[in-house]
Amino acid sequence: MKVYAIRGAITVDENTEEAISSASVSLIKRIKEKNVFDSAVCILISTTADITAAYPAKAVRESGILPAPLFSCMEPDIDGALPMCVRMMVTVCSSDDSAEAHHVYMRGAASLRREFADEDV
Repeated sequence: MKVYAIRGAITVDENTEEAISSASVSLIKRIKEKNVFDSAVCILISTTADITAAYPAKAVRESGILPAPLFSCMEPDIDGALPMCVRMMVTVCSSDDSAEAHHVYMRGAASLRREFADEDV
C-alpha cells in the first residue's frame, strides 16, 4: 500500500460563502478527477487571512465528493503572498505502487506552480 499526498490550490473571486464554497468544491472535485487512488486518509485545508465568510472544509465535507477527515487552518499573513487563496493537501492510499500525485493549481493559484496549472477548467 502506497501513501502519498496530492497538493492543490485555487483562488476565490470574492469573500462570500458562495464563492468560497464553489471554489473549494471545484478544487476537491478536480483533484479527485485527476488522480486515481483507493481512499483518502485526510484533507488539510488552509486559507489566506482575507477569506473569512465561510469554511472551505464545510463545503468539501457537505459536497460528499471525497469523504475523509478534514482539518483547516490559516496561512501565515505574508507581505506579497497570493491573496484569496485556498490550498489543500490530500493524503491518499493506493494499492498501486506506481501511482503518482497529479497536483492541481487552478485560477490565480496557477501562478504558484505553473508546472501544475490546471487550465482545462
